[in-house]
Amino acid sequence: MNKYLSLLRTLIATPSFSKQEQSTANIIADFLSSAKIDWKRLGNNIWARNKYFDTKKESVLLNSHHDTVRPAKTYTRDPFDSEIKHGKLYGLGSNDAGGALVALIATFSYFYDQKNLKYNLILAASAEEEISGKNGIALLLPKLGNITFGLVGEPTQMQMAIAEKGLMVIDGIARGKSGHAARAEGENAIYKAMQDVEYLRNLSLKEVSPLLGATKLSITQINAGTQHNVVPDECRFVVDIRTNEYHHNEDLFQLLQEQTLSELTARSFRLNSSKIDLNHPLVQSGKKLGLTHYGSPTLSDQALMPFPTLKIGPGDSARSHTADEFIYVQEIEDGIAIYRQLLEGVLF
Repeated sequence: MNKYLSLLRTLIATPSFSKQEQSTANIIADFLSSAKIDWKRLGNNIWARNKYFDTKKESVLLNSHHDTVRPAKTYTRDPFDSEIKHGKLYGLGSNDAGGALVALIATFSYFYDQKNLKYNLILAASAEEEISGKNGIALLLPKLGNITFGLVGEPTQMQMAIAEKGLMVIDGIARGKSGHAARAEGENAIYKAMQDVEYLRNLSLKEVSPLLGATKLSITQINAGTQHNVVPDECRFVVDIRTNEYHHNEDLFQLLQEQTLSELTARSFRLNSSKIDLNHPLVQSGKKLGLTHYGSPTLSDQALMPFPTLKIGPGDSARSHTADEFIYVQEIEDGIAIYRQLLEGVLF
């Protein structure tokens, strides 16, 4: 445990904002080398296969990320100081998702040189998760070969997130005609945008998921106008949409485009909702350990994986992206033990 805790403290002390993870990739690679584990690198993604990898066997992916968001302005301590106090390990990325990452590395290391595994194991410490970037797991997956299912390490209090909401961000532009405000000329784009904002605000989609609840639409940004006496000819707004498994992003976009006056553009359709079956061997293994399951409202790299995945890891999602982020040392230790038992239920 001590060497994995030391690894996490080193990662915390090393800035690794999304697209700037070169140094933490080096640290992870050096750690694997010191453990005599062969590894490969693609961009800032580090990955490894178990020692007795057999192309005739199916493969299981163990994945978490080593990039972080930027520290909140309300931090009261150095975000890169990995202080341990009263059992809490502080620091940026400690909870999201450093604890899960080192716990998965410890788990992979435990199984690395075992000969009698039912499945191959692939470890992937990926980049750009916080921005769903194209040079993170999306870049790496084609290099890993066929994967049967995977574990995605995120802070879930070591309970099983068997479903996850998707994400679609839409940019809207309402167009009008400029004119002098004093003479009531022109066509006010704000008023046109207001009609669409009101429609989106009140839209209630009937398909409610028992795990994920309803698909949720939120207007999160709006901007218009150049000065007080000019009727604006353009109003821009942003819609954040969290989809459940009943709504594919592209289909929902088409529905919204048909019902609104504004020009809508989706930034991406690729982050759809994901789900693993309750009867999947990985979930059944967790149930035998007494783990509970739930639907997660937050997005992860799970959305980019075209195979069944279970999101699970030490830490608490409520601490992610907060000032003075921390994880309990005991949570990491327990996470390593549960990961090992979880996989033993399907590897042998």
